Amino acid sequence: MQIDKINSERIKNLQKDKVFMKLGGGGDRLKAQNIKGKLTVWQRIEYLFDPDTFVETGSFIELRNDSFGLDKSKTPGDGVVTGFGKINGQLVYAAAQDFTVLGGSLGEMHGKKIAAIIDMAIQNGAPLVMLNDSVGARIQEGISALSGYGEVFFRNTKASGVIPQISIIMGPCAGGAVYSPGLTDFIIMVKNTSNMFITGPEIIKTVTGEKVTKDELGGPDVHMETSGVATFVGEDDESAIDWVKRLLSYLPSNNLEPPPVYNLTDTTVVEDIPQENLVPSKTTKAYDMFNVIYSIVDKHSFLELQSEFAKNILIGFARIDGHSIGLVANNPKELAGCLDINASDKAARFVRFCDAFNIPLLTLVDVPGFLPGTDQEYAGIIRHGSKLLYAFSEATVPKLTVILRKAYGGAYICMCSKHLGADMVVAWPGSEIAVMGPKGAVSIVFKNEIKSAKNREQFAKECEKQYMKNVTNPKYAASMGYIDDVIEPGETRQMIIRHLAALVNKNVEMPKRKHGNIPL
Repeated sequence: MQIDKINSERIKNLQKDKVFMKLGGGGDRLKAQNIKGKLTVWQRIEYLFDPDTFVETGSFIELRNDSFGLDKSKTPGDGVVTGFGKINGQLVYAAAQDFTVLGGSLGEMHGKKIAAIIDMAIQNGAPLVMLNDSVGARIQEGISALSGYGEVFFRNTKASGVIPQISIIMGPCAGGAVYSPGLTDFIIMVKNTSNMFITGPEIIKTVTGEKVTKDELGGPDVHMETSGVATFVGEDDESAIDWVKRLLSYLPSNNLEPPPVYNLTDTTVVEDIPQENLVPSKTTKAYDMFNVIYSIVDKHSFLELQSEFAKNILIGFARIDGHSIGLVANNPKELAGCLDINASDKAARFVRFCDAFNIPLLTLVDVPGFLPGTDQEYAGIIRHGSKLLYAFSEATVPKLTVILRKAYGGAYICMCSKHLGADMVVAWPGSEIAVMGPKGAVSIVFKNEIKSAKNREQFAKECEKQYMKNVTNPKYAASMGYIDDVIEPGETRQMIIRHLAALVNKNVEMPKRKHGNIPL
């Protein structure tokens, strides 16, 4: 057969164009990325997706604005790579900014490309991963750049609760750029190379006179420990992407699907510790909540989120008998496990994510109450604590609660009690469920009697014993129907497995409404 030379030449030219397009801002700028310890945009995509599965969309799109010298910076793709592929066999959509092209700045067409890929992800019911590496809005494009941001923010909001949205901050993320990640479900940052802030150090210095570095203002440590913005911090680009791959393994593709089930050959628990020794009988003694978690969930399956923020509460995904669950637990090693503003916010947002994506909730309770103090009251603990009440009450997924030791006052109600619609509430022997601890309760209820007693200390202790026997005893709560059972610690895992199996088809009809009004 005779070769059509014209078509052959066309194909060769196209192949050359495709090679050129992958060079982004050019070879020198690509090398500069690697020198900084960062992967290039295509290295990131190739590391994220299963081999030979990524399909690029909008590769020929260029910016339309020629003013202020932009005509000399026109590059196919306009500084962002969009497309879809498989991650561990699961369909995922992605948008990855290329810092080598105009600093990854977002202009009109750049924004339209991201908006289009989010629309595709929503329409096809697949997760979205955003790889952010951008100096912010493309100033030369003015309102067109702001228009691009608006289109992206609108789509992020539309996608919320419909598909999982994950942002990986792999470089600068400044100004308006931070709000797209802020609207997504999880934000992963990279040590030493990423930062996030609305207003940069230079503007802050000009306006307020305050001197601060980029890392001090919005580095990974700040957002992991202080602001609570970051979900996880990777040591480098690869470890951040690895963590995202693991996170996706717990999640359904969209809100209409159940979470994945792993047929594991080994679902044994991690720790071989006698379960009766996991929680000290002395209520004031701290212990390691992770050991309790490891005694219940499948081996090596617990994936903690926001590990350095609001440490008095633990959240994360795990598997029980291969099934994904969302886990919330008080942490007695931090603030005695009290709930405070940050813990309430942290847990409430996680609970709402799990509910949106059909992931059952397991709550492990050891809570002495809400953290007292003027700082908490003035900062709105009432409003923030209400978020957790709202989140658990609103959730219609299977809700299982285990009371390990203390469950006092409003915090007891908050931690997914029967009163908030929990499907199963069980308690370990020796747990205490009451308005407050025995000592505090006795000092109020028997105030006058203690004053008039000959041996006040001895009389108070006797009153405490009586209070514990008649009021805080979990058997009393069970007799009133407020908990379902008092169980041996060693029965916990099997009890949860059986309840999850029984609740697999749980269906709750909620009153018709546009949406509730969570106390933000």
